[in-house]
Amino acid sequence: MSRITVIGGTGYAGSAIVAEAAGRGHDVTALSRSLPAEPVPGVHYVQGDATDEAALAPVVSGADVVVGALAPRGPLAGSFRDVYRALARLVDAEGVPLFVVGGYSSLRPAAGAPRFSEDLTHAPAAFHDEIVAVAALVSDDLPATPASLDWVFVSPAAKFGAYVPGERRGEYRVGDDVAVEPRGGGEISGADYALGLVDLVERGDLHRAQVNLAY
Repeated sequence: MSRITVIGGTGYAGSAIVAEAAGRGHDVTALSRSLPAEPVPGVHYVQGDATDEAALAPVVSGADVVVGALAPRGPLAGSFRDVYRALARLVDAEGVPLFVVGGYSSLRPAAGAPRFSEDLTHAPAAFHDEIVAVAALVSDDLPATPASLDWVFVSPAAKFGAYVPGERRGEYRVGDDVAVEPRGGGEISGADYALGLVDLVERGDLHRAQVNLAY
């Protein structure tokens, strides 16, 4: 059993990860701005602001694994990357791995090709800033962290989110920084993304890597 802290533990991806990890018997702490209407039994929920390093530090302290499941919108629209820089610093000081919920556009269509985020014609303009912010984590921010920080950036398929929740199939495929599915396609439910991410946490054999989970 591991002590797993999920930052953003009541959002779409975060809540699925919390439920999956707790269901396997892990000791789970979830930090979020608001408490869930239907808490997962056994999970320790902490109400706090991820932009406040004083709120992050106590939930990172003592964790065996930290998962960042934040979205660059709303209150985090302008501070998303700064929050992850602070989180990375705290996690590095703990000497534990950091798993980050990524985005599809951070992937590449082929090995060595530019990331999808470098050509935003495939996405509505309203999402461009979010796409760029998430992609910057894996292209710039995480690689720039000290080598002592073990991070894994976990990108879902293109069709992933509350707008296409899907159902649990109990299966998924794993790729690297090249999209498992062709551009514009591919999907995975929140439950199966969480299944894959917690499997990766338990395996513990990825180091400073980007992976892709899709059907």
